[in-house]
Amino acid sequence: MSMKLFFAQNALQSELQEVIVSERFVDETGRPAAWKLRAISEELNEELRSQSMKRTKGKNGQGMPELDYNAYLGRMVAACVVFPDLNDAELQQSYAVRGAAAVVRKMLLAGEFANLAAKVQEINGFDRDVSELSDEVKND
Repeated sequence: MSMKLFFAQNALQSELQEVIVSERFVDETGRPAAWKLRAISEELNEELRSQSMKRTKGKNGQGMPELDYNAYLGRMVAACVVFPDLNDAELQQSYAVRGAAAVVRKMLLAGEFANLAAKVQEINGFDRDVSELSDEVKND
């Protein structure tokens, strides 16, 4: 087995996935509009986690860093949505919010956001653990 198969130029690129997030956004023909989603790198994921840290009071009143999971999830979802363009100023203005994470939360119903977040996590591989992948290798 060659190490070259792990080189960056040999890694398969993940493709955009089209997903119907909501029945409420329809195209010209009246069909639900597809959203386009992409996977993100762990490097970007780490950046999103870092941006989502907050300080909480720990023992002895010392500030302790803690992940704000809701902020992280919003940032991750926003980073993975390619279409619609959540950074579009007119889109944000139409919902009276600023920022991609804010507009996606404002656009969607709670269940729609939860389903989108689940799909984003799936696309990024959070739905599979290492033992499942190991079992697949053993079965090949």
